[in-house]
Amino acid sequence: MLDRLDHALRTVRPERAAVLTASRSGAPRIRVRRGELADLADAFAAALHARGLRPGDTVGVAVRPGPRALAVLLALWRLGLRGAVLDPGAGPDVLRARLALARPSLVLADAAAQAVAGWARPLARRARLELPDLAGLGGPVATVGPRLPGCAPGLDLGARRAGVPGARGAEPDPEGDAVIVFTSGTTSKPRAVVHTRASLAAGMDTVSALFADGGPAAGAAAAAAGAGAGAGAAAPVLGGTFFVLVPALTRGAPVALPARSPRVLARQLDRLRPADTYLTPPQLRDALRADARFHGRVWTGSAPAPAELLGRVREAGAGQAWGVYALTELFPAAAVEAGEKAAYEAEGRGGDLVGAPLPGVSAKADEDGQLLLAGPAARHRYLGEEPDPWVRTGDRARLDGCGRIVLEGRTKDMVLRRAENIYPGLYEPGLHVPGVELAVLVGIPADGGAGGARGAGGVAGDERLVAVVQPRPGAAVPQLRAALAGPLRRMGSARPDAVLFAEVPLAGRSRKPDRAAASALAAARLRGRR
Repeated sequence: MLDRLDHALRTVRPERAAVLTASRSGAPRIRVRRGELADLADAFAAALHARGLRPGDTVGVAVRPGPRALAVLLALWRLGLRGAVLDPGAGPDVLRARLALARPSLVLADAAAQAVAGWARPLARRARLELPDLAGLGGPVATVGPRLPGCAPGLDLGARRAGVPGARGAEPDPEGDAVIVFTSGTTSKPRAVVHTRASLAAGMDTVSALFADGGPAAGAAAAAAGAGAGAGAAAPVLGGTFFVLVPALTRGAPVALPARSPRVLARQLDRLRPADTYLTPPQLRDALRADARFHGRVWTGSAPAPAELLGRVREAGAGQAWGVYALTELFPAAAVEAGEKAAYEAEGRGGDLVGAPLPGVSAKADEDGQLLLAGPAARHRYLGEEPDPWVRTGDRARLDGCGRIVLEGRTKDMVLRRAENIYPGLYEPGLHVPGVELAVLVGIPADGGAGGARGAGGVAGDERLVAVVQPRPGAAVPQLRAALAGPLRRMGSARPDAVLFAEVPLAGRSRKPDRAAASALAAARLRGRR
């Protein structure tokens, strides 16, 4: 699909908008046109080729998401280079360890990401970015975009383009590495997912099928038939991720980057009326608080999306609201629409339904109940490790009678209470009654000590199970207690020892519930009640 995108940007109305942003009123502004994006990718490819980089070399990328980052990725793809995604928000120590593992031949960084000495450092800090002095880490650095004082030299975008491999010239090895994405680990042993050109392309095709008219089933048929830039090609899409940008631009649709302010985002949605919207669950909740109205289909992932949230999105105008189950190792794996998820939860069978595996995805549970996934879009390996066709998700799950995936919590989130293993994901969906914004179940030491995340095998000593419930704005706690009485009774032996009404801590760029912080919060609050 990246080859098709490179071709489409040049041949399908290059004068049209490719990427949009929003003014404070929500009105769309053209950030870059399709032809301009293609030209920028050409310039990056020529500059990298002129520096002597060749297929198989690794290039670190510390460029904020947007058109410039997409143009860099297109250039890397065209030249057969491997991109290592460097997150500026990870902190200097973590980044040093990741660079040592990836060993890039060159690091591309924008000015804010470099955070070097001088007045650029405060600028980067205001942008919540902080990196070590990249130039001091043993490899060359080049600045992408405008330079600030103290930045590394910029790429030579005036380099001759003659002799640069063409987008459809000698095809690099499809099994060659395409991208490295760091996911977890520590400063002493970072962990990174490696996708090949083939797995990345397969993931793109799956996303394109999801976005096709009619949802996943019809989308799979359209993809098999070669559909891509057909009807509705100009309908705008709102979303900022790479997996949203590429399929939408390939079929000719302009992509609007979501506004950061919820109020501006609400105006943006009203002005743009996108055919497809991709926002994370926290972004959806923020938008709903700002009285946003949705249009067309809405997609959400990167964090749990309960039926209650998807239902509120439908009530706010969306024609469909989809929860997408995806991992860095395999994107996407399954999807479920609001109506199907609500019907499942109404049956009271427990767990979190995330839908049937998408075409090409195989799913099974191992002997410990952990969900394993495989398919063409699965990562090839972890950097420095041997290939493995099965992705170990870390999620406990089962397949229901219809072959759908039902999550039952994270293996590492297990709570050990009175010698009973309790998996929060089995019961948390039942806590999302009307008026509840977010709810998690966490364990805290039974002796009242500081809480924290537990390993899959538990810890010495008993734990108390606490429900941390975040009310929606305006919701009355007494009414919520009454509404939760039934779901709590139905939890049987997994009924929590205490219910705490508080804001659930979030963590990471996707703003998932931070269970360790929620556990510490619960322990501190409950100690204070004694």
